[in-house]
Amino acid sequence: MLPIQTILYPTDFSERSACAFPLACALARDHGARLIVLHVTSVPAIAYLGGVMPSPQIVKDRDELRQKLEELRAPGVRVEHRVLEGDAVTEILRTAREYSAELIVMGTHGWTGFSRLLLGSVAESVLRRATCPVLTVKAPFSTVAAWPSEEQRDARGALEPTPAGAH
Repeated sequence: MLPIQTILYPTDFSERSACAFPLACALARDHGARLIVLHVTSVPAIAYLGGVMPSPQIVKDRDELRQKLEELRAPGVRVEHRVLEGDAVTEILRTAREYSAELIVMGTHGWTGFSRLLLGSVAESVLRRATCPVLTVKAPFSTVAAWPSEEQRDARGALEPTPAGAH
């Protein structure tokens, strides 16, 4: 197994992203790795126009983001928090390189078809361009899927096939 010293967990605070956090924490804890929790926010358009100073509302929003990000902690895991501005894919990849992350763990919305074409996919772009492995999490882990119930086992302990639609 490859040594993992640094794991990058980018988050957009969505439900799908939140599903990846426990996995990132467990991996960091098991490997004794540091976990970098990253949120990338887009730069307000006004910042591009003549170098105007950010408004008090922008500063307040940035402080609220930082506070929300710092709430993401886990016992036994060394967590570092970063808030960056820019393009999400670019900043995730840059951060992974800068901190020599051996693994990126991130949620994905799992969009397909027209939705993915229209909205794009940060996770897919990161997956295609990252120089380290990327673990994407689409949905919450289910205890039923992770370990069969007693009803799903036969007398020998073997797994009984589940009838279609009996979930």
